[in-house]
Amino acid sequence: MNSTKRRGSWKRREEQMDESTVATHNHDDHRRSERKDGEETKSRGKSYRLLTFDEVPDYMKDNEFIRKYYRGEWPLKHLLLSLFRWHNETLNIWTHLMGFALFLGLVAVNLVHAHQVVDLFGIFRYFTNGTETNLSYNSGEIEETMKLHGAVKQHHLNHLGYNSMPVEIAAAQWPFYTFMGGAILCLLSSTTYHLFSCHSHHLSLLLSRADYAGIAVMIVASFFPPIYYIFQCQPHWQIAYLSVITLIGIFTVAALLSPPLSSGKYRVFRTLLFSSMGLFGLIPAVHATVVNWDNPRRNTIVAYELFMAFFYLVGAGFYASRVPERFKPGFFDVAGQSHQIFHVLVVLGALAHYGAVLVLLDYRDVVGCDTTLG
Repeated sequence: MNSTKRRGSWKRREEQMDESTVATHNHDDHRRSERKDGEETKSRGKSYRLLTFDEVPDYMKDNEFIRKYYRGEWPLKHLLLSLFRWHNETLNIWTHLMGFALFLGLVAVNLVHAHQVVDLFGIFRYFTNGTETNLSYNSGEIEETMKLHGAVKQHHLNHLGYNSMPVEIAAAQWPFYTFMGGAILCLLSSTTYHLFSCHSHHLSLLLSRADYAGIAVMIVASFFPPIYYIFQCQPHWQIAYLSVITLIGIFTVAALLSPPLSSGKYRVFRTLLFSSMGLFGLIPAVHATVVNWDNPRRNTIVAYELFMAFFYLVGAGFYASRVPERFKPGFFDVAGQSHQIFHVLVVLGALAHYGAVLVLLDYRDVVGCDTTLG
């Protein structure tokens, strides 16, 4: 009887211990679950703080004069949302994002032939008329000269039996859209790089190469409209110049795809490489000026291209020298730094070139090449 009672007592004690163990495990599981849920909630609502230059990984230390407001290896979603937050890349992103939207819009209005918008509401045409007046050309003289060219061409066509063909023959559009596509690609790749490059070292390398390749493509694409339209009647020069600049562009892109050349240490080398590509344009530019000396739009085109060269070269100077932030480190962390100035000047240079291409296209729409029409 006593042994039966003892066995029952031990059984009840074991059952109580089992219940206690289960309760303890359940409590621990509950605490772990609460901690996990809390961490997930904290992660979902986490506000990533901006870092200083000394806190970011080495691959992000590109400019030692920008001391604060860095984003450090944030998730892609948060980097996308940082588009609407102030940090040291905000203006770098928006300057080229707005430039991208502007050139994309210009392509659209050119495709639908919205002439007033194509001309940016008269800005380029006003500048053209003003420049020509200052250089002893007024708009009436230009029209008379172009009419004379058209009359000569029509006489040539009549002689060949094309009496019903109109004087105005539309110029080829593909060189124009080649330039516009290059500008759009460059501005988009730059925007993407500045927005997402701090996600990881691997993505930074990938986007930096795309950014530099976009610059090279834009430079090459910029040569196509002037060389094509100016040397329209000398196709051998068209082929020669466009082949050379295309080969230079391919070499440049291939060189820049090398990881070491994407680092900040080779910033000056990249600047010289891009500048040399642009300076190659002096050769066809001088040749084109001589060939088209009697072109009534010559001075306007040259003026636009000089503005383009000025904007690009000054921008490259800011990019390489890191002025003004080198004179006051930390003061230009958010606004006024050299890279932001460089971005603005790139967009202005592209717009100046756009103005020159509009003038060339307008001229070639009226004055074609007789040798290609017979």
